[in-house]
Amino acid sequence: MVVGVGAATGASHVLSLGPHHPSAHGALRLRLWLDQDRIVACEPEVGFMHRGAEKLFEVRDYRQILMLASRHDWVSGYSSELGVALVVEQMLGIEVPPRAVWVRTLLAELTRAVAGLAFLGGLPREMCGAVDPVPLFADREPLQDLVEEAAGGRVHLMITRVGGLLGDLPDGWLKRAPAVVAAIRRQVDDTGAALLSDESLRARTIGVGVLDRSTALAHGVTGSAARASGLDLDLRRDDPYLAYPELAAAGVLRVPTRNTGDAFARLDLLREQTLIALDLASACLNRLAELPPGPVDVRLPKILKAPEGSAHGWVESPIGINGYYLVSHGEKTPWRLKLRTASFGTVSALPAMIIGGRVEDLVAVLASTFFVTGDIDR
Repeated sequence: MVVGVGAATGASHVLSLGPHHPSAHGALRLRLWLDQDRIVACEPEVGFMHRGAEKLFEVRDYRQILMLASRHDWVSGYSSELGVALVVEQMLGIEVPPRAVWVRTLLAELTRAVAGLAFLGGLPREMCGAVDPVPLFADREPLQDLVEEAAGGRVHLMITRVGGLLGDLPDGWLKRAPAVVAAIRRQVDDTGAALLSDESLRARTIGVGVLDRSTALAHGVTGSAARASGLDLDLRRDDPYLAYPELAAAGVLRVPTRNTGDAFARLDLLREQTLIALDLASACLNRLAELPPGPVDVRLPKILKAPEGSAHGWVESPIGINGYYLVSHGEKTPWRLKLRTASFGTVSALPAMIIGGRVEDLVAVLASTFFVTGDIDR
């Protein structure tokens, strides 16, 4: 295969990057065919972190599968447990109490902001070899502390249950949270703008790793990577769920796009999306402060069985669209639960972004495409 690709592209040598290279976001290998320092062919190799989640779902009941749902994504796992709960509730015809709907929406946006800060905060280390990340990475801590206090988990929240939530927000939490969210938003606005104004970063990202709209569509790229290429798609607006219809009607939910499709556009868009996530979280906090006390779950039977049939659901995770196709034979375990994770489509488009570029541009492309390898190898 190496010989064939080399002959077809004029490559002079082959570079195997990974699977443990620090710029590869985990156990991903990129086989690169080079002509001097220019990339003429690329083949992503995945499967080094295979989680087996889809098969494990088949031997666990509908309550237990939520524990597995977030394990393949350690940056934004809450969206995964939420998506599975939504498709199971759709299958069972369960209507979640209003308070649980708003708390779920709040946690989805807080964890979206945490994920955005994780990617943006690591840029200097990934692109410039800096010893310490920018303050944005440290800013995740008070926000993640807030989420941990609300949910009980830090990386994998595990507060979601079929029919609602494990419990309500702690006493006093709603009074403390707005100040934390407002402080983080100011920091993202200031530090994020300064980061993207840095001449060194701009030189390494503007015009680099261009992904055009048609290629993004062909590979199923979603999320900020697709919106930076002009693909105006966001499920929170286009196929709304949870409390997003009300947030959109109030003008808080906005869907920004860019047209250049390069690494800088993806980073700039991620910064704006993180600010919007914090705005949405603030709106959810205000709404929850107005809601009267009430239940956050519904009573379920001791043995939970979904009716025979199938259902499809999806959510807009911080990385992109996650899809869930559930097939039930009327038992207490799924017959099949197929996951469509956002990272897979993004990584499949990597060759289109880097072929023709130089090896030195590769880190900038990887740093701007926001994927998690466990999410690929679900």
